[in-house]
Amino acid sequence: MVICLSEVIFMEGFMRKIYNFINGLEVLHIVGTYEKASEEEEEIYEVINIHKLKSATPNLKVVNLYGINFVDDSHVEAFSSNCIQSIDKLPDKVLMKIFSYVPHKEVCRNARVCKKWRTLSMDPRLWDAVSLRPEVSGLHVHNMELLLSLINNRFAAALRYIELPMELITHPVLHELANRCPNLTMMLLDFSTAMQLHDFNDMQAFPTKLRTMVICLSEVIFMEGFMRKIYNFINGLEVLHIVGTYEKASEEEEEIYEVINIHKLKSATPNLKVVNLYGINFVDDSHVEAFSSNCIQLECLAVNFCAKVTGSSLKILLGRCKKLKCLLMNQCSLQDSLVMEAEWEKSSIQELDITANDLSQECLIDLLCRIPALRWLSAGQIDGFTDQVLKNWMERGNLKSLIAVDFEMCDNLSEEGLYKFLARVGPSLRGCVLAGIPQVTDTLLSNIMPALKNIRILKMGMLLDCANRMQCKISVDQLTDVLARYGPNLERLEMSWGPDIVRFSDKSQKAIDTLRVRCLKLKCLVLSDGKYYEVVKANFERADRLTVVRTSTNCTISNVYLLNNYKDLVFN
Repeated sequence: MVICLSEVIFMEGFMRKIYNFINGLEVLHIVGTYEKASEEEEEIYEVINIHKLKSATPNLKVVNLYGINFVDDSHVEAFSSNCIQSIDKLPDKVLMKIFSYVPHKEVCRNARVCKKWRTLSMDPRLWDAVSLRPEVSGLHVHNMELLLSLINNRFAAALRYIELPMELITHPVLHELANRCPNLTMMLLDFSTAMQLHDFNDMQAFPTKLRTMVICLSEVIFMEGFMRKIYNFINGLEVLHIVGTYEKASEEEEEIYEVINIHKLKSATPNLKVVNLYGINFVDDSHVEAFSSNCIQLECLAVNFCAKVTGSSLKILLGRCKKLKCLLMNQCSLQDSLVMEAEWEKSSIQELDITANDLSQECLIDLLCRIPALRWLSAGQIDGFTDQVLKNWMERGNLKSLIAVDFEMCDNLSEEGLYKFLARVGPSLRGCVLAGIPQVTDTLLSNIMPALKNIRILKMGMLLDCANRMQCKISVDQLTDVLARYGPNLERLEMSWGPDIVRFSDKSQKAIDTLRVRCLKLKCLVLSDGKYYEVVKANFERADRLTVVRTSTNCTISNVYLLNNYKDLVFN
């Protein structure tokens, strides 16, 4: 609203009638008679009551008092007192939503601000998922009494998920969780830093409604004393993660201890649907066979980074677990003959990960052509994966259900072989990983993108250490334009070629603008550090899309988001 004042006409009679109708004003101009002022001193009248006007317009964002001869500091102060936008004025519902995005450490600090914030910070809805591991941004609870108080007064019935470090895994804590938190369904127990277990002889209770449990193992602490106490309480488990010490392993050969009895554990958990044995150095095929004998409901089995798994249990596993649809064996020690013995044609396998296994071309052809309805395949870092494998798979296999493929660092695939395969299956693909292959250039991608019209995840690029294997530069402007034209459904995109390989021009901004405007679903764009990364990042930030562009130094993408059991497989 703009009000042009008179020098002598008092406005109060008019203004009093409109105060109730202008409380939604955001912009107000009041224009005085500065330009009409004479040099002679005349009597000045306050023709409009600015103090009353400011009370009627609490939502003002822009105020312009132009050339008003009676306005002084008291009027400026009046507007400042009424137009301060304080967070205290937000409704409790909105504050709760804001607090829900804040780490629990900050929620505890917020509780010291005022009584209102303290009340909100105590709301159980903010404490449905709690990590007490400070090394992964969790709360640091320095004594047992404080934790027991938190369980009673703050967590209570709202708690659904909790992470406990070794020092807090005691029988009083587990008793309180069992008694006070009836809705606790997910629990992580981190023994990875343990040198000695607490005494669990007096433990009589444990949460009984757990659906998901994660156990992080120690290299040297034997778990049987603890596990024996909880076997009777965990027979309802559906998702089990046992996380080993793969990432801590040294190159020197050390004695390996079987610190948890997996054979007894599987007997206590007959209802398991998802089992993830991650990086456990003592797990072999006998443990895989153990789960197959007792878990008839098993739908997903992951033994990633379990180097002793050779595949000798595959035949029994596929024969017993008729509901098994997902089998992840990244970086195991699979042997050709054992893989070929399994009856893949009779299985229900839909998702398969055989990354970094030394399998031959013949074995891969036999395997892929016998699986009835494969929808998700990860077969990176395999020298035996050649054009001949793709050709036989297209001729003899069933590709109708295929939605995701990962050929990362499969050097023996040619540009022609990839083109023919992607042209055939491209329309149905949702995810495609082609990183680490020198033959994948902007030319190939520009030719194949029209076929990848439904693609959601696309990964390309080359590790900096392998950049010298690229035969040509990548014209990223042309590639970006093609991606924008044919990839409207892209959600995750990685182009991690190094700065020495990427070629771009002064017209890059136009191509980046096109990508940003057309690919509105894009939530993650990963690039290698360098000048092009800075250009793209600045472009997206100017459009208020601050979290989209990321560097390959700390981020990468993959097809795992397309796994049916992806949410259950996420741990730690």
